[in-house]
Amino acid sequence: MPTLFLAITLVTTTLTAQSGSEPPGRGIPESLARARAAAVRDLRYELAFVVPDDRGEPVQGRAVLRFRLAAPHRLVLDFAQPPERLRHVRVGGADVAFTLHDGHLTIPASATKAGDNEIAVEFLAGDEPLNRDPEFLYTLFVPARAHRAFPCFDQPDLKARYTLTLEIPAGWQAVSNAAAVATEAAERRTRIRFAETPPIPTYLFAFVAGRFSVETAERNGRPFRLFHRETDVAKVARNREAVFDLHAAALAWLEEYTGIPYPFGKFDFIALPSFQFSGMEHPGAVYYNAASLLVEESATQNQLLARAGVIAHETAHMWFGNLVTMRWFNDVWMKEVFANFMAAKIVNPLFPQVNHELRFLLAHYPETYQVDRTAGANPIRQGLANLDEAGQLYGAIIYGKAPIVMRQLEMIVGERAFRDALREYLKTYRFGTATWLDLVRILDARTPENLSAWSRAWVEERGRPEFTSTLRTGRGRVSRLTLTMSDPLRRGLVWPQRLRVGLGYATGIREVPLYIDGRTTRVREAERLPPPLFVLPNAGGLGYGLFLLDETSRTYLLGHIETIADPLTRGSAWVTLWENLLEAAVTPGGFLDAVMRSLPRESDEQNVQRVLAYTTRAFWRHLPPEERARRAPALEAMLRAGIERAPTTSAKAAWFAAFRDVVLTPAGVQWLEAVWRRQEGIPGLTLAETDEIAMALELAVREVPTWRDILQAQHDRIQNSDRKARFAFAMPALSADPAERERAFARLRQVEHRRREPWAIESLAYLNHPLRDPHARRFLRPALELLREIQQTGDIFFPARWTEAVLGGHRSPEAAAIIRDFLGRELQYPQRLRWTILTAADELFRVAGPT
Repeated sequence: MPTLFLAITLVTTTLTAQSGSEPPGRGIPESLARARAAAVRDLRYELAFVVPDDRGEPVQGRAVLRFRLAAPHRLVLDFAQPPERLRHVRVGGADVAFTLHDGHLTIPASATKAGDNEIAVEFLAGDEPLNRDPEFLYTLFVPARAHRAFPCFDQPDLKARYTLTLEIPAGWQAVSNAAAVATEAAERRTRIRFAETPPIPTYLFAFVAGRFSVETAERNGRPFRLFHRETDVAKVARNREAVFDLHAAALAWLEEYTGIPYPFGKFDFIALPSFQFSGMEHPGAVYYNAASLLVEESATQNQLLARAGVIAHETAHMWFGNLVTMRWFNDVWMKEVFANFMAAKIVNPLFPQVNHELRFLLAHYPETYQVDRTAGANPIRQGLANLDEAGQLYGAIIYGKAPIVMRQLEMIVGERAFRDALREYLKTYRFGTATWLDLVRILDARTPENLSAWSRAWVEERGRPEFTSTLRTGRGRVSRLTLTMSDPLRRGLVWPQRLRVGLGYATGIREVPLYIDGRTTRVREAERLPPPLFVLPNAGGLGYGLFLLDETSRTYLLGHIETIADPLTRGSAWVTLWENLLEAAVTPGGFLDAVMRSLPRESDEQNVQRVLAYTTRAFWRHLPPEERARRAPALEAMLRAGIERAPTTSAKAAWFAAFRDVVLTPAGVQWLEAVWRRQEGIPGLTLAETDEIAMALELAVREVPTWRDILQAQHDRIQNSDRKARFAFAMPALSADPAERERAFARLRQVEHRRREPWAIESLAYLNHPLRDPHARRFLRPALELLREIQQTGDIFFPARWTEAVLGGHRSPEAAAIIRDFLGRELQYPQRLRWTILTAADELFRVAGPT
């Protein structure tokens, strides 16, 4: 391996057993983390990496750790690599005997001293968190994966200052948390040295290197840089100004709200192809999924809002998570809730034409209910004994439910007092760590409410409340209206909350504000009013839970939902009807009949997209094949009409995407193929390369006669090399040949074929598409058997996305029986992975029925 600049000595030191101390065990136990945090002070890392030209060769590394100890102390560093990758260890400049066991590098107390200490380690970095491609790489260390790349104290409360030197192939760009301060270039290699960072935890340290184009801009006196690999010059030009503007607006809003200037110096962002997440908040070097940042000309309103939201979310993390970090990952939800909660506030003024109360409802409630209604629901705040399970804490509950909860808390405390409490919290723990209880103490001083009791139901326990309404009338008036809250898990919990009860009349909706803090609440303002046509307990979209509609209200809404004038109330009604469908109180056919009648009259694009998503889900998951075939002609006709009628490009894109995803009739498939072949156009909608890719995949899974030619032609059409490689990976999963699909699944057993997680998920979803039933059932058990390995080798969202891709296309009793049998046999299965399966299997179990 050529190394022009970094002289890294590859000298193997014998691993010598140390006695007198118990090894810490696998992972990073909380007890180990607490002991290290108590002992280590003023931590600094000086890191150097040599990235070879050939991806097949290892990345060489050198780490120098400097810190202070009050007294000599046995040190346990984390380094989860085999012994042959650890080359040399020196303490204070002298060779030292050490052990490497269970992912821990242990140095005896006798090698350390009171005061300043220095440990220098030379090693070969593990590839797992480096995401290496022939033309680029990027580190991804969240939640505790840094120790798979270099020796470190891999825990959030040991913040450190980092300096980095990278040696990379000539022609590559590089970016890290801090600014580059020196660059030396030679014929084939380039060396870049970066300035020291402010204190950050290991999971936020990051660097990217590769062949990237760079866009630059300045806003409000602050320079920005965008690194990307997009080859469509027009696409970049169409997006660049909006991307820079959205970042600048988010920074300005947060500086004003928090009263603290942006604390991390420079601000770069990198658009990564097929990135595992929507974004990752590394200070000074934010990662984004390229497709979500550089959107197509055919982007829907939801996609534009989502882009603004993810930019605001990652920018909010600079204060919430980066400036103040959770002490332990059991409080990871705190950084995510404030990032999402602030993002909603930031985006509101940027899209004045959008109903933002409706946006909050549709962005948070459906996704959260999809977990919280299931047997796999988890609390917002969970116990965590070991960081090797920290990735399992992420999901819809902390991203969706937690912001809903925080909005309720803001209403309890008051908006201004809430902001002032957050300012105190950020200033008190600046560049340090804190817990949820630290924030509760600050908030408690600003409200008479018992926040500890409030927190138990909302934060510490799992699941959602259930509500039923009882309406009594007499003499042409409402004599009594009550809402009854119950705990479906029978723990006796009460979820105190504010909501707005909607009473529907021919002349409009009468909303009644209500605070619920007990099991039965009387709606006194409704008494003596005329009897309503319906009662919608969550008309204002504030309340949280399963709102079971009474028969009269349910029947009226199914038959007249389009007559509700207010978009927020309509949106809440659709969410409520869907949840009632899942409780078997509404039939799938009845729901789709309401869609067919009312959706063509829906004027709010957010509601259109939500109802289209429900329609697609109902069509594939809740209708048997014969019912799908019967309904398909009318459904496709409605969707085609919606495409033609839609007033905006984004609305047309939403209607077209729904058509593409559900089309079944020969005439509909023929039209889709003509659009893909560019023989037909859609007035007002310009389709991009990614749109044509999606059409080719959908045509292939429907086994049109020329499916193989379509896939090959689409592969040849693709101009961008990253998208071409992803499409090539997916092609075998789209084959009409069952044996080829089985080979496509078999390769996913090998971890190297799962490194690009979005590629693996896309293939797995098509292998388990509803049109592949019953053949796809053979993949269910082996896919679940891989789940533990998926959790150990993949990134934080991979287990849930893997499981959803496996189960999402199934609805048969046979498939449900396979899942139940797997869970029944795996009695010692990890609880969080069991929850993951139960969540993904929830609709399958509901549709297939009990055993």
